Amino acid sequence: MTYSDIKVIGFDADDTLWVNETFFRDAEQKFAQLLSPYETFNKIDQELFKKEMDNLSLYGYGIKGFVLSMIESAIEISNGKISNSKLKEVINIGKDMLNKPVELLDDVENVLTDLSKKYRLILCTKGDLLDQERKLEKSNLSKYFHHVEVMSDKKKEDYIKILSHLDIEPENFLMIGNSLKSDILPLIEIGAKAIHIPFHTTWQHESIDDDTLDENQFLTLDRTLKLLDHL
Repeated sequence: MTYSDIKVIGFDADDTLWVNETFFRDAEQKFAQLLSPYETFNKIDQELFKKEMDNLSLYGYGIKGFVLSMIESAIEISNGKISNSKLKEVINIGKDMLNKPVELLDDVENVLTDLSKKYRLILCTKGDLLDQERKLEKSNLSKYFHHVEVMSDKKKEDYIKILSHLDIEPENFLMIGNSLKSDILPLIEIGAKAIHIPFHTTWQHESIDDDTLDENQFLTLDRTLKLLDHL
């Protein structure tokens, strides 16, 4: 696969540039432990995910929406019996997530340093605006990006809107990310290119049916540094 027409490269942030999903999995375990007097771990996990999906159109992606879904789930799972002190512990789970240090993935800064000399780089990430701005500032990576877009979603129409706004033709654009659903397939649909760099943990909402994939349409790499072998 050649990338000779590429002029602009978009990077996902969470679990592409820095660790993110691991903190959600840890938070889910703490939440399940907190609610264990009322239900099994598996049932708590299922109910929380269902609540997140129900609330997605209201709260969007990110830690704050996740915390609100935990609070609502805690009240429902306990049939309203959960104490105020336990609800405060739920809130503190979220605060702890927001205060996590930003942990860059291996070789990210070296790769951005190299690619920023040859391409225009933009950041395309989902999530809460304030939280993503905080993580970007803590990461010290903002200097590599010409533009930062915190998106409410990452569907085909969302990418079309961004590329149009920035006067980027799809055939000149390459997206790099860890989510097939959000970072890869929508770009292929609009005629852009995409490179998949999987993260070891994937949120259930981002999972897709492997039978629908045509892996000839995109490149998959096992580490960020290998981008420099192709670009």
